Amino acid sequence: MRRFEFVEGSSSKFWEPELKGNTFIVTYGRIGTTGQRKEKDFPDEASARREYEKKVAEKLREGYREVTAGAGEAAAPPPPPTPEKAPLPRRVPPATPTPEAVKAAAEALAGLRARLGWRSWEVTSRARRARRALLALGGVDPSAHPELAGTFSALMERVVASPREGRLPLRHALALLGAVDVAAFVRATEVWRRAAQAVPAASVVSQQASSLGEPELALRLGMLLAERPGLRGGPSEEGWAKRWKELRPHLEAHLSSAGGSLAAWAKGVDAGGDSHLTQRLARLEA
Repeated sequence: MRRFEFVEGSSSKFWEPELKGNTFIVTYGRIGTTGQRKEKDFPDEASARREYEKKVAEKLREGYREVTAGAGEAAAPPPPPTPEKAPLPRRVPPATPTPEAVKAAAEALAGLRARLGWRSWEVTSRARRARRALLALGGVDPSAHPELAGTFSALMERVVASPREGRLPLRHALALLGAVDVAAFVRATEVWRRAAQAVPAASVVSQQASSLGEPELALRLGMLLAERPGLRGGPSEEGWAKRWKELRPHLEAHLSSAGGSLAAWAKGVDAGGDSHLTQRLARLEA
């Protein structure tokens, strides 16, 4: 097992990475202690190795020095620092969530939940109203507000409910997630991944959230894949293309840093027979 140490000023830390199949394991802490151990599973060994190599490079840039037995002074020097990725633009305008705004958002979410299973235009209208109310909170995590937590979680679960129970369309769920903190998206994809009821598009979004390893990027990509340009009152194809043009460089840079490419990634996504998703994936490569 490789070992890296950082000793400077009052800092005296170690970091030990390890690969076991598709599991990436790190042990870290103060030198002289047993430290803490964390494990993260990936869809395949290649993804786990990419994460391993990425984290090793990060530690070397941070000033850690490899002290693995046998590495000695002849160990290869750390790679030159890679250019910082351009940050994604802010997704939600800043705002202070007042009690009145939180109450309005809670009522809007409850109204949407009550309309599930009704005519599609009514569900769409309620979903848009709920999104506007959530945006007014400035990107909060719904779980931090008791008034929102239960209803929001219940709505995300309805994405993978049976149609007779009143399913929330994925595009509406992702629009709501796009108005709140990305932590809510991480929780939602875990629910979708574990669901017994298969919803191909939701499965693809949850799989990509895991494989990309960057929830914010996965959320924005999922929103684009789920959007249905041309629906009454929905986004236009031109508007969709503009949003993709803005996101594309960030996705390409992320894939490139892991040794991949957009074309290879898109061809590797199984749309699960979802015709709309297949069409959107093809548009990503255009």
